[in-house]
Amino acid sequence: MSRLVAMAVASVVLLGVAGCGGGSSPATPSASKSAGQPAWDVAGTPYVAPGWKPGDKASWQEQMTKRAQNQNEYLRVK
Repeated sequence: MSRLVAMAVASVVLLGVAGCGGGSSPATPSASKSAGQPAWDVAGTPYVAPGWKPGDKASWQEQMTKRAQNQNEYLRVK
């Protein structure tokens, strides 16, 4: 019986270690923001929200305000 338990434990450990194999990371977008670049200047990424005009600070701030309001639970349940 102890041999069966040992085999089961070894199987679980091997499966756990096999699941931790670090495969390749997903590709990052080609356009990235540098340290000195304003947040609203980044364009060409697949994560651009509809209605946002790249390079326009006012539209960027409007999008950020909309996102923040969508996360406000008090306003969502009203």
